[in-house]
Amino acid sequence: MKAVVLGYHTMGCLGLQALLDHGFNVEAVFTHRDDPREEIWWDSLAEKAKSNGIPVHYPEGAGDPLIEKEIARIAPDFMFSFYYRYMIPAGVLSLAKKGALNLHGSLLPCYRGRAPVNWVLVNGETETGASLHYMVAKADAGNLVDQERVPIAHEDTAYTLYRKLETAARRVLDRALPSLRDGTAKGAPMDLKAGSYFSGRRPDDGKFDWSWPAEKIYNLIRAVTHPYPGAFTMIGGKKVLVWWAVPLESSSGAAPGTVIESGRNGVTVATGSGALRLVTVQPEHGPELPACTFALIQGITKGELL
Repeated sequence: MKAVVLGYHTMGCLGLQALLDHGFNVEAVFTHRDDPREEIWWDSLAEKAKSNGIPVHYPEGAGDPLIEKEIARIAPDFMFSFYYRYMIPAGVLSLAKKGALNLHGSLLPCYRGRAPVNWVLVNGETETGASLHYMVAKADAGNLVDQERVPIAHEDTAYTLYRKLETAARRVLDRALPSLRDGTAKGAPMDLKAGSYFSGRRPDDGKFDWSWPAEKIYNLIRAVTHPYPGAFTMIGGKKVLVWWAVPLESSSGAAPGTVIESGRNGVTVATGSGALRLVTVQPEHGPELPACTFALIQGITKGELL
């Protein structure tokens, strides 16, 4: 059973290994070159493919004719997208004789689109999952083959949640690949009106305001903390990243942004609802510091309005 993979990231490696384990003959891998502006914390699909003797291609965008030309030459039975960053044109999808499938990090049809792992945390969800579905011209909209639910802990960050999704993705593939290979897989239409769609996130989307509820700020922080670009606010006219914090109940009555505690336990700031204890922060162009050390250096004291 011939297949081609378009992918990236650790999920790409996981997907490729699952295909090999289930007897698929992967003829080619299409992937991305690493962006030096990103913190690369994931495994290399290119290296994994090469170690298995699989040809690797690096298309320069979704419309690169290399993709269609090479896949048409291979004439694969299946095409698989594992965290590939480009939308694959419908003409390319049609080249897979038995179907083109995508692995997505959410419980489709919810959180279609980009950065689902980050968005579910930003929005304070308590559950997400991994979904395998057929690809069509519209993003994350084709028939659903299988999915695995994943609970989200209050302490989860995007990194820890991603690791949970790796396990869920492997379970989905182990269940679905044999039936796809044997021609017995069935896809169920998704009700897109009952789902949701989110676009990609940029570093500037990490800015928060002290008028927000503490829980909302905390959800943003854990959604974009390491290895992502981080949540931030402005203190003294300068950007300060908040890598970790803890939401607290508070009846201080202080205005949002007011420091209600500054000492060994960190810096606690009043918010629109409750308070936020800053644990680890980083001034722009400076080192990452415990919040108590940052407060001492900056002279931040109780009662100050940030």
